Amino acid sequence: MAAERAEDVHFQEGEEGREGEDEFIDPNDVLIEVAEDGDIPMEEDEEEPTEDVPGLGNFGDIIWEDNSMQQFTSHKGSVFAVCAHPTAPLAASGGEDDLGYIWDLTTGMMIVKLTGHTDSVTSVAFSADGEYIATGGMDGKVRVWKRVGQDNYDRWEFITELTGPDEVMWMRWHPKGNVLLSGSNDSTVWLWQLPSGNTMQVFAGHTAPVQCGDFTPDGKRIITADAEGTLIFWDPRSPTPVFKLTPSDGRFALDGITSLAVNPASTLAVVGGASGGVRVVSLNKGEVVGALAGHQEGESVEAVEFVELAPPGPLSGGASNASGGVVVTGATDGKACIWDLSTMRLRATLEHGDAVTSLHHLPTPKGHLIVSASADKVLRTWDARTGTLVREHKGHTGPVLAAALGLGGGVVVSAGDEGVCLVWPTE
Repeated sequence: MAAERAEDVHFQEGEEGREGEDEFIDPNDVLIEVAEDGDIPMEEDEEEPTEDVPGLGNFGDIIWEDNSMQQFTSHKGSVFAVCAHPTAPLAASGGEDDLGYIWDLTTGMMIVKLTGHTDSVTSVAFSADGEYIATGGMDGKVRVWKRVGQDNYDRWEFITELTGPDEVMWMRWHPKGNVLLSGSNDSTVWLWQLPSGNTMQVFAGHTAPVQCGDFTPDGKRIITADAEGTLIFWDPRSPTPVFKLTPSDGRFALDGITSLAVNPASTLAVVGGASGGVRVVSLNKGEVVGALAGHQEGESVEAVEFVELAPPGPLSGGASNASGGVVVTGATDGKACIWDLSTMRLRATLEHGDAVTSLHHLPTPKGHLIVSASADKVLRTWDARTGTLVREHKGHTGPVLAAALGLGGGVVVSAGDEGVCLVWPTE
């Protein structure tokens, strides 16, 4: 597919834009085989410990449950980022080894190694049409590859390195074209055109690391937020903010913004803070319209995700996207809170044993299902209509740092602190 030109991206006003029942042994439990006479076998009589690779089910005497369908083990060190191709059975990951990889979700086989970084790769992202892949690193580089040919996804060629950021905090592709957005540790936000690599805009309204940001779903605006608690709403065509919210407004004091999401209608943003606070912002009015209090004070809100409850469940109360919809927030207190934005009330609380690191909703018609990833080494699929657990995804031996949905929501792929990526069916 030929790449869309930057001028094909329109920023015009008015455009429409069973819960698991299997018993398992806690990874912290160590099983020691005891001889019949009660003596513990000598060390030299023990078998050599197997590699610490999920799927084998053990590491020495430590046993854990692994119900993943596939694994990717090429990274050396923590895996910080993972994403899935929009249509093909591919995933991409980036890690502490300064490398990115594209690999096959169904076989776990490496397709291509993405090189060129001199520090950890902390962001990976496929373009909306799946023709490009970008990697972003702590070295400040954004490197972009393009698929070669039209018959398969086995060949990718490096096309350009984008420079400007001091350290890449996150990246997002435009939902309708080949335009890439990135936030930096040096308080700047960069917008590039691909495949040329030309800089379209540098947004310089922040005064602290820009920790999160995105395009609105309609593609017409950009929203960014920083570590000091400032939120800025931008027109991509202008370096001047449409509006800015800062901690000087007492209603917006969050001790730094750590996560955000925009509703499908591009009218509301939900913002999570380092202090555990959550704010609802009207993008039309440029003001705070609600405060959600459900997370423990001082526990950072690490993820925000809108969900679609159709058909309605017992707790839906007739909520719809027109009235704001339903949003889920996940924090370091181990909770994922489901909120009804039409009433600004808490619908249900989902529990993990450690920090919730990411949230992902399945596409329609299963938009009521949400997957949560956690530092407790487990991912879970929930029914957001009732708050009930649908499935647990186990196999990691370290915290799950990131996750993504692939194959149209049919699978979830994760990035582990122990250096492994795993794949499970979502249901």
